[in-house]
Parts: sequence; C-alpha cells; structure tokens
Amino acid sequence: MQALILNPALRGRSLLTLNSFTDEEMAELIDIAVALKARKAAGIRGDLLHRRNIVLIFEKGSTRTRNSCIVAAQDEGGNAQYLGGHETHFGHKESVKDSARVLGRLYDGILFRGFKQQTVVDLAKYSGVPVWNGLTDESHPTQILADLMTLREAFGDIRGRKVVYMGDGRNNVANSLMMGCAKSGVNYVNCTPKELLPDPTLVKRASEIAASHGSTVEVESDPATAVRGANALYTDVWVSMGEEAKTAERLRLLRPYQVNMDLCRATGNLGGELIFLHCLPAFHDDQTEVSKDTGAQEVADDVFEAPFSRVFDEAENRMHTIKALFVSALAQ
Repeated sequence: MQALILNPALRGRSLLTLNSFTDEEMAELIDIAVALKARKAAGIRGDLLHRRNIVLIFEKGSTRTRNSCIVAAQDEGGNAQYLGGHETHFGHKESVKDSARVLGRLYDGILFRGFKQQTVVDLAKYSGVPVWNGLTDESHPTQILADLMTLREAFGDIRGRKVVYMGDGRNNVANSLMMGCAKSGVNYVNCTPKELLPDPTLVKRASEIAASHGSTVEVESDPATAVRGANALYTDVWVSMGEEAKTAERLRLLRPYQVNMDLCRATGNLGGELIFLHCLPAFHDDQTEVSKDTGAQEVADDVFEAPFSRVFDEAENRMHTIKALFVSALAQ
C-alpha cells in the first residue's frame, strides 16, 4: 500500500483553478489520493479530519461532487454541511464578501459549486479558510484531478500519453482538462467545431506549460485526424448547465463529434491501450428525460458500456481526490 505522505506546504491551500498548485504539487495531490484510496480499500477509517467542518455551497445541482465531499469528510472523521442555493442568503440578500466572512468563522473549509468564477475567488479572499472550486462556468479543477488519477491507474506513467477531448471545446471541462494535461506532460487535443473553439489565450498558455514537459496542446476540427493514436477519448454533455436554450444548435453542430465505435477504431488503439472517459452525467441511451427524444448524444451506448470505459472508476476517484484536497489542507 502506498504510504500517505502529507506535504506541509499544502496545508491551508485553496484550489480555485488547477494553476493554484504547481505542476509538482498537483502530481503530489494525486499521490495523496492514491494512498487514501488504498487506505479505504484496506478498511482503514482515519481521523485526519477529526473535528473539521466543511461547508458545501451549491448553486448548481450535483450527484458526484456533493456525495464525494460528504463521504470524503466522513471517512476521515470530519463533517460536511450542504447548503443549496435556496437555503442561504448567499449572493442575494447578503454579499459574497459578507457571507464569506461569516462562514470562515464557522467552518474550516468551503467548497463552492456554482456559476461565476469570481464568487469562488471572493470566497477565498475574504473567508480566511481554504476554498475549493467544485465547478464554475469557467473551471472544473476537482474533476480533472480525478481524470488524471484515472489515467494514472490505467497507464502508470502518463507522460507522453494522448488524450483527445471531443465536443464543446470552450466549456469548463475542456478548458480545465487542457490545463491538467499540459501540467502533467500529457499530449492533449481539443476536437471541436470551429464555432466552439477554446479561447486562444488559454490555448497559448497551456501550450507553453505543455512544452516545458515535452508535450503538446492542439486544437483540431476533424475527428478522424484528432483521434489518431489516442490513449483516451474524453467527452462531456453537449449542452452545459444554463445553456439549454441552445440545445438544437448544439445537436446540429456536435453530431459528427459523437464518441462511437467507429471513432474508437480510428484511434488505432481499440483492443489495446485505449480508455474512454466522461465526467458524467452522460446521455448514452434513451433512458433520461433529456435523451428520450434524441437517443445517444455525446457517446454511443456500446462505448459507454465497453470494457475499456473507465467512467465509474473516474466517478469514484472524484471522492478520493477531493479527500486529498481536504486532508492536505486541513489534516490535524
């Protein structure tokens, strides 16, 4: 079992974007998550978060993030209190600044999941406690830590591997995955239609970081070209939360970017070193209200359910990586 080693330099640290940590510190957080996962598998219930209280402020709904936080805290003797958007004056009757100063006196840490990136920045500025970004419209760093952990479990050393993201190329997952791959020495391709290209400033910054590790960041609009040699195909829903009015447009633009078996075969690695990743929820069949009229959207059902699909390992790893954040910042 990998030893759990906590770096004092990580104590009290917030995660606002992946750039809140150096490349080495980000890798170290994943090491901590791997060790914590092994502890849990061995039946060890620790007390690293004993008497620590964490508040979860959620403007957006969640399955994985909310439950990952609760279990992560409880596994190490801590407590996580959930506050939905209707359960607080947060940002409405009371400013973020004032709410932050109250919550920082009551809790040892704050995890925020919502809309504006500035909100999580202000929470960190005024609360006086560690703040973790559980998702904003701009960034989703906790998801990417879980993705990188899953890649490591699949391949060991992930440097030089190739990850291809298919779909809406300018959303929060695509942007954060690009940065996470760049900081890890993973070759990254954002495959998206020209109407949904990522911010070129972000691409330039990620490319510079990738180059320091000997890897690359590319943007490509042709799926067959993009996936050649890929070790991981990654996708996300085609319509992000808050953009439901654009559903028809997104379906039209993104149909050619569905991850299906033909696309998997085009990697040249099907049956070998290829995995499929998705941050979930996924519209892979006709079993949800969203997909009953359209069927599979961003991923075909046979890919989602394939032996090389790692989506549920990835979902579980949300808990282990969030636990690593809590423990590294708050451990007694």
